[in-house]
Amino acid sequence: MTMKYAFCVLLLLINFNENSSGNAAESGADERAGGLQINRSVIVAGDSNWDWTQARTAKVPYSDHPFFLTTMSRTAKVGAHGYHDVFAIFADQRTDLWSEPRSIESLRRERRQDGYEVVAGDLCPIWHAKTEKVLITGKTFNFAGGSKEDILREQVSYCVFDPATRTFGPLNILEMPAKDHGGHLIIAPNAGCHQQVVLDDGTALLPVRYQRSSEKRNYTSIVAKCSFDGTTLRYIEHGTEHSLPNRRGLYEPSVTQHDGAFFLTLRADDGAWVARSSDGVHFSSQIPWKFDDGNELGSYNTQQHWVTLGGRLYLVYTRRGADNDHIMRHRAPLFVAEVDPKRLVVLKDTEQIVVPENHATLGNSGVCRINDSESWITVAEGRVSHGKRKGENNQVILVKLTEDGNRIK
Repeated sequence: MTMKYAFCVLLLLINFNENSSGNAAESGADERAGGLQINRSVIVAGDSNWDWTQARTAKVPYSDHPFFLTTMSRTAKVGAHGYHDVFAIFADQRTDLWSEPRSIESLRRERRQDGYEVVAGDLCPIWHAKTEKVLITGKTFNFAGGSKEDILREQVSYCVFDPATRTFGPLNILEMPAKDHGGHLIIAPNAGCHQQVVLDDGTALLPVRYQRSSEKRNYTSIVAKCSFDGTTLRYIEHGTEHSLPNRRGLYEPSVTQHDGAFFLTLRADDGAWVARSSDGVHFSSQIPWKFDDGNELGSYNTQQHWVTLGGRLYLVYTRRGADNDHIMRHRAPLFVAEVDPKRLVVLKDTEQIVVPENHATLGNSGVCRINDSESWITVAEGRVSHGKRKGENNQVILVKLTEDGNRIK
């Protein structure tokens, strides 16, 4: 890391603290109320031309030199889905200093012979212990003539990072079956903005969404069981298929494993849904997310993700009703709360703010499990140019969640 970049990171940390209201939690110091210790920092910021979006982190426990890898997309400041090249930043486990962003050559946005510009995006990296590789899964974005997005050309994309050589492999496409269990076509499948699971035997459980018709943008979500040999990801099977008849159905699914079971959370335009499984592919019928008092969670039209920490299951989400009507789709602040894994409800009294609202959206987060006592959330601010912070650069915020030693277990 250059001295100039280290100085810039220090300035960003100071700026992040000054933008908060000044209490211990918002200044980046430890927050202990509510059962989890929360520590925040800014690890990189956009510039006057580009934002960083879809930032997600993986722990790479390779050899005697473990480190962290965060992938993120360079994105146009104005408009939707202006995704361009994918970049990476790195940090040694012994320090909180992150490297300068490095362009991933194999994931550059490129123009194809048919005139479409194609780029990987909505990526999520995860350590694959059996092969000692990082599996990076997501989707492709396709722009006709370089500007008009064509969602029907989306595919499940993946890339492999080799920690031995610090190199990224090519952009690959996961081959999916032509039809689902109901005989419907699997159209435009993608694995964007998800959370996957790697089992002890190396099997990957990859959440995927797809359309059953090219005429109606209504999504069905599944968890695909896949094999991975360190180079190639192969579809094996999938189980239950989850959708809703209204609007865009169910999409951006995320899966986790906890206490011998598997849990699936799904985004809908007007809500959020959850299901449980014993094998990771066949899930119960989805039910709407609610608090334990019976009221709706209030999360809608954005993703939720899972944290497993200290033998407990948590949900990361945004929601209505937090003095946040000025935020697009109420995508800030970012919350975490414990989940009752039997009743599939969020325990309202455990809710904590992970990242305070600061005139930016915080919907596209990612979770990295460090160990049973610590998990990280990475989230890039969105739509900074549309509100009171217009003219500022967006920030990528890293949140470290740890157990509160004072909590009664």
